[in-house]
Amino acid sequence: MERPTIEQPHYAGIAENDLLGMPAGDYMNARQLAYFRELLTAMKQQLLANADLTSEHLRENEVVPDPADRATIEEEHALELRTRDRERKLMTKIDEALSRIDDGSYGWCEETGEPIGLPRLLARPTATLSVEAQARRELRQKLYGE
Repeated sequence: MERPTIEQPHYAGIAENDLLGMPAGDYMNARQLAYFRELLTAMKQQLLANADLTSEHLRENEVVPDPADRATIEEEHALELRTRDRERKLMTKIDEALSRIDDGSYGWCEETGEPIGLPRLLARPTATLSVEAQARRELRQKLYGE
């Protein structure tokens, strides 16, 4: 029996494996930038769709006489609003990443100027620091409470 293959998403006509297989000298070429622009745009569209669903859900006025049920519904609404707040913050980071694509600084560490790296950008497309720079920043925050 054959193992099912997992279909990778394609952005800008490139699969993730093809992106990772590109030579290091091609880092942040036009095809890679197009891939990340489409990925970030798709993320943004999904967040906007989630926000629309939340708005619709919160507008539904359920009249529930039982206080316990009402408390449960209110807690669910609070959780949903916290999730949307996190997504709103992510939306800002996505917009900033799209701006960096436009100005040519996307994919480069804002602290060192070195490449962030495709694996990190695939895991966190809004990253602004390389793994090493992020680790140093987290260590400073831990040590000095910055």
